[in-house]
Amino acid sequence: MAKTVVVFHSGYGHTLRMAQSVADGAGAQLLAIDAEGNLPEGGWETLSGADAIIMGSPTYMGSVSWQFKKFADASSKPWYGQAWKDKVFAGFTNSATMNGDKLSTLHYLFTLAMQHSGIWVGTGMMPANSKAAQRNDINYVGSSSGAMAQSPSDSSPAEMLQGDLDTARQFGERVATVAKQLRG
Repeated sequence: MAKTVVVFHSGYGHTLRMAQSVADGAGAQLLAIDAEGNLPEGGWETLSGADAIIMGSPTYMGSVSWQFKKFADASSKPWYGQAWKDKVFAGFTNSATMNGDKLSTLHYLFTLAMQHSGIWVGTGMMPANSKAAQRNDINYVGSSSGAMAQSPSDSSPAEMLQGDLDTARQFGERVATVAKQLRG
């Protein structure tokens, strides 16, 4: 079994719920970036021992949160030694609007993974884009490069749509499956 870690920042709890769903699907360990942009003690060692790293951040102003960016900048130490080379990577995000420039956040996560010489895994899901599609369908937001969710700005984390959480869970399953296949 491949060891998978979900490293994420959540500002209001929505990205935390998404991270929990991704982790449930992947059988992964959660590793939260705190409000100051730091990992808990032992966090860097946890990432070093992972076969797969799934990164998550809310989309704020068209990119990752500053807390996630601080973590990303601090990852220059493992980058310098190529410590994460050939690990499986994936990413997810949430924002208040349907578009919300979430793709910019996923591109940021993808670029970070590529800088670490990682192997990126997308959703592997078809979008729910027919006339019969309902907002609670799997991959209704329609992302291929990573999981996306939409939570209205006045909604609580408990009000997140089950379809977005199910998308996140299935995404986590896919990443874990690919990591297991590559680990051989």
